[in-house]
Amino acid sequence: MSTDRAETVTLRAPRHRVSRKAIWYWTVRAVIGWLVVLAVEFGWLVNAPTLGLPVLVLLVTVVLAVVHLIVMPRWRYRVHLWEATPAAVYTQSGWFNQERRIAPVSRIQTVDSERGPFEQLFGLANVTVTTASAAGPLKIHGLDYATAQRLVDDLTRTTQATPGDAT
Repeated sequence: MSTDRAETVTLRAPRHRVSRKAIWYWTVRAVIGWLVVLAVEFGWLVNAPTLGLPVLVLLVTVVLAVVHLIVMPRWRYRVHLWEATPAAVYTQSGWFNQERRIAPVSRIQTVDSERGPFEQLFGLANVTVTTASAAGPLKIHGLDYATAQRLVDDLTRTTQATPGDAT
């Protein structure tokens, strides 16, 4: 985190990428989804009276799955950015629909971290910064666990030291 308190809080692209391990994490999660789809289609293929349409659908699904597994995780990695300064938390997320968000530190109500079983396998964690915004909390997915812990600690200290009503 920067120590420049005079920073202007404006919507801009954050400076930090999430962990490179997030690419593999997003790939594995997508593989699981595609395996479910392929299992259903394979069941249809096995029980189909004719093979033409089920084989065609299965081939199209395989092509789409391969393209998705190659493009999506890398694209998400390029888009998912974050930054925390003494003045604000900046996030950018999405891979198809992209969103930039900013939360002034004076508006932060809570800072949480979370790690599911897959995140733990990959040494990743997610950080959620909650404000009173109607748009909901800012979420930073795919951070290295140690980075996430430092971010939570830094934001907690900065938030406690920042005057404001957090609303």
